[in-house]
Amino acid sequence: MGKIKRKELLEKEFGTPKVPVTCTLCLRVIPYHQMEAHHFIPKSKGGVQTEYLHSICHRQIHALFTEAELAQQFNTADALLRHPEFAKFIAWVKTKPIDFKTRTRKSERLRS
Repeated sequence: MGKIKRKELLEKEFGTPKVPVTCTLCLRVIPYHQMEAHHFIPKSKGGVQTEYLHSICHRQIHALFTEAELAQQFNTADALLRHPEFAKFIAWVKTKPIDFKTRTRKSERLRS
């Protein structure tokens, strides 16, 4: 889904956020234009609950893990943060401004 459509849906459902939303993973405030909903258990695996994350944090999750891995092993914020590669990413991104964004590359493991 494109950014504009996602923003329209968020505004329709919740209105413009009045209270700052904090990313569950990096614990930084999420700028409205970088807010993405993440299913900790993927929808394709029966997940329904979502939490808002920074777009960069959300994309890194999907760059590192398959949907099966997310459903079985990494279906909570704590489980994701215990993964060494993801924990290293979070430590790095915490040093960046809240509106920082960069390209996310799929893991070598997932590219093969």
